[in-house]
Amino acid sequence: MLGFLRNIFALIGVVATAAGVYGYMSYNRAISGFDPKAIAVYNEMANLLVATGNPAEATVWKSKVKEGLSFDEVDQSIKSVATEMNIKDVGALPLGDQVEAMQGKKWRKLKIYLYCNPLTAAKMIDYSDAFSAYLPCRISLLEDKTGKLWLYTLNMDMMIHGGKPLPPELKAEAEGVKKIMQTILERGAKGDF
Repeated sequence: MLGFLRNIFALIGVVATAAGVYGYMSYNRAISGFDPKAIAVYNEMANLLVATGNPAEATVWKSKVKEGLSFDEVDQSIKSVATEMNIKDVGALPLGDQVEAMQGKKWRKLKIYLYCNPLTAAKMIDYSDAFSAYLPCRISLLEDKTGKLWLYTLNMDMMIHGGKPLPPELKAEAEGVKKIMQTILERGAKGDF
């Protein structure tokens, strides 16, 4: 009986090892054509998801606004930095004001800024129509439930590095837009003009 159990456990070990090797090889084959940074991007997202339990938190960059700055000061900073960085303002959604108007009572401040480099956007869409869902780039200025101000924007790394490598020229343009959005996020949170 003992010999029989030993053989069963050995067989289970062999099957488990074979399944692990097969899974590892299949995974590596599936991602072999991906951008070299793809694994790091997805690991970071997974770690944030596990830490927060919130998929939205795992896919954004955020920056706390410097104490003492008003909503209007940050608003002006965002607009100023975007103009300086030469990214086209394609709209703004004063969502907090709209919520207040519809509810008939005070609500938190929230404004969503829409920015775009139309020529880069066109190249992204020419590469894949699905990129149209990521356009235009957004920055959100939000008053949290405690009254603190925050800036949020989409983490663009998944779009740039999350799959097969973008063509070099397109990747360079996407990296340029990413830098602009991060600059607006960082400088807007400090109230820079």
